[in-house]
Amino acid sequence: MSNAEIVDILELTAKLLELHGADPFKVKSYGVAGFYLDKYKDGEIAALTLEELTKLQGIGKSTAAKIIEIVQRGTFKELEELLENTPLGVLEMFSIKGIGAKKIAVLWRELGIDNLHELELACLSGKIAKVKGFGGSTEQKILESLAFLKDQAGKLRMDKAESIAQYLSEELKKSFDKVEIAGDVRRKAEIVEKIRLLVGTESPMLLQQALNAIEFLVQDEKISSPFIWRGKMQDIAVEIEVLAVKPENMVNELFLETASAEHLNKVTVSGTSLWRQTKYELFDSEEAIYEKAGLPFIVPEMREGADEFIWAETHTSDQLITWDDLNGILHNHSTYSDGQHTLEQMALFCQELGFEYLGIADHSQTASYASGLKPDDVFRQHEEIAKLNERFALSGSEKPFKILRGIESDILGDGSLDYSDEILSSFDYVVASVHSNLTMTLEKATSRLLKAIQNPYTTILGHPTGRLLLSREGYPIDHKVIIDACAEHKVVIEINASPWRLDLDWRWIAYCMEKGVLLSINPDAHKKEGYYDMHYGVAVARKGGLTKEMTFNAFTLNEIEEYLKMRRG
Repeated sequence: MSNAEIVDILELTAKLLELHGADPFKVKSYGVAGFYLDKYKDGEIAALTLEELTKLQGIGKSTAAKIIEIVQRGTFKELEELLENTPLGVLEMFSIKGIGAKKIAVLWRELGIDNLHELELACLSGKIAKVKGFGGSTEQKILESLAFLKDQAGKLRMDKAESIAQYLSEELKKSFDKVEIAGDVRRKAEIVEKIRLLVGTESPMLLQQALNAIEFLVQDEKISSPFIWRGKMQDIAVEIEVLAVKPENMVNELFLETASAEHLNKVTVSGTSLWRQTKYELFDSEEAIYEKAGLPFIVPEMREGADEFIWAETHTSDQLITWDDLNGILHNHSTYSDGQHTLEQMALFCQELGFEYLGIADHSQTASYASGLKPDDVFRQHEEIAKLNERFALSGSEKPFKILRGIESDILGDGSLDYSDEILSSFDYVVASVHSNLTMTLEKATSRLLKAIQNPYTTILGHPTGRLLLSREGYPIDHKVIIDACAEHKVVIEINASPWRLDLDWRWIAYCMEKGVLLSINPDAHKKEGYYDMHYGVAVARKGGLTKEMTFNAFTLNEIEEYLKMRRG
């Protein structure tokens, strides 16, 4: 069991205890335990003994015993009892932004509301606004949060959907030679509404039997047919669709089941549509489909019907950014702030992956929730960076490697950056990001970002909208105004590669390129393994048509140092 899972269980227990009116001291003990364990960076909590756990800050003997039980069983008795006494609908209320355990307790205990549907009806009738401690503002926020939850239902982030699709593909390959992932997953959609696979087989019945033998798959017989298996994976709401395809039709069907309807409607040189051409003539490759159509080849990621053919008038697919084109990893966190690995560990793993530079960008001082760096911490980190860089320079390695001194500076409420100019000038680069006061109007959010962009120390604008996919809508910004300002002030825009963010949205990449704005694919890694999230960033960058030439961290170490030196004047 991971550290994050243990922390989640402790935090859930604290919420449920508060919901049920338990002793505040008891509620606090679980909350404090979760808080400190979330900051534990010295290894796996699951590997600790009872005695070792009790030595950790915020962990008493009783809580330590519960953690041991959690590790062994995945839960513990007190939590099981709390869950037994909490309606499922009440549990779902914890996903609503803006209300905590105390307000949920009022809704449940005093108003008898125990599900999201009844809560929505009560809000629509104005009933919630009249309850003491709520008011019209809270009622409106609940309605907005409920609408967001409804819209996200039955969807998965790219990483989870890809994982499920790959698992099903490997299972099916045990029985069938030709298995292909299609649809949203192959197009690298950031949000997946349906997982679609194609299986080449002469016997649809054998495919149905193989699917129904896979543990955790649940077929929806009403909407299935002998040639299409439809259903879901147990406990996961997203739809799964597996098509039986004749082996000789696999290329055609893979193309048709991947591209969007808008892409397939593109007119070919013969005056028909891509869809009609591919439906009635067999092809042995997707390249042949485009060649016959008299159209440039479009990679699967870009087949969205979103101006990809206009892009292809001035670009070719081999210009698109790839993982192999990246030379460095920017925007990463270490144990200096809220990362799980030390600066040295992060650097060595980055070098091991073959990169030329690591940009460390821990949180700035205002981000107290993330142990942001005070000025003394900044200087201490810079001293360690200097020593490590000296070591790397003397290592005799054929490939250069260097740590760049960065910071993720909070953009404060008025748009200014954290730290004085003196400290900001000590960094090689600055990632400027918003982390607080997220409920802003479009005018306020845009104005706040504009001031940060105009700051001469801002190098990269981090996750521009602050969105968390399927969890939190980003604050509204005028993208064109922001991108135009980045062009004017030579500020790079981040494509935050965390599958939770993927922000900047890929739909704005073309405008960035048009305006000459460089983009940086940053993992926002809080541990070594977080570097791999750049695969998701590369996927959506390609989807938006990003070329190697316009990718900041495709610069070599020499190129990026020259660029940063030039910007500092």
